[in-house]
Amino acid sequence: MQVLYFAWVRERIGVPREDVETSAVTVNDLVAELRAREERYEAAFADTSALRVALDQELAEFDAPLAGVREVAFFPPMTGG
Repeated sequence: MQVLYFAWVRERIGVPREDVETSAVTVNDLVAELRAREERYEAAFADTSALRVALDQELAEFDAPLAGVREVAFFPPMTGG
């Protein structure tokens, strides 16, 4: 699946997107796999309460299933201004 990173998540990981082979069942499982990769992922996903996730461009929760999902996007909450 394709994983996209936006704003400070992208800055911490160092890439805007990547193809990820995963056995994750939920978004939380995917985050755990990514965090285990290396320190930069650990830093990016240290506090998931500061993140939002979209599955195939639809906002979702971190306990959402990944079955059939082609794209996962992680980003900080948006604020108006």
